[in-house]
Amino acid sequence: MEAELLLREQEVFPSKEVLKNALGEEGYSVFEELEAKLTSGEFAFTLDWNYYRDGKGWLCKVCRKKKTVFWISVWNGFFKAAFYFTEKHLEDIAAMDISEEIKKEFCQTKPVGKLLPLRISVNKQEQLTDLLRITEYKIHL
Repeated sequence: MEAELLLREQEVFPSKEVLKNALGEEGYSVFEELEAKLTSGEFAFTLDWNYYRDGKGWLCKVCRKKKTVFWISVWNGFFKAAFYFTEKHLEDIAAMDISEEIKKEFCQTKPVGKLLPLRISVNKQEQLTDLLRITEYKIHL
């Protein structure tokens, strides 16, 4: 099955049931674990779902205080986390203890304006380690 961005209907809020249906049991379980870690005392992030007309879909903005740390989009069976960095962060990310595949994709990504997107597709629990390492790096910038 080809990857397809879901949650396109403005009137259907991404509730627990909607997310579980879109992500499947395993994907939703991973999302729940991520949500629990992000909203706990260590990070104390807020997750804010909004419908964006320009992209014609629901996105979750993950914030710490007023700073947007990353965005979550929902696809069929997985979710994507999208971070945005500047070129000066390339070396730091290349030196991180994360998947070589993530580093390779990030180095080859095309800029969006002056920002370089780092996107991670997640549907397994073990992928959260890399996601949380990048999150920690981002909040300490």
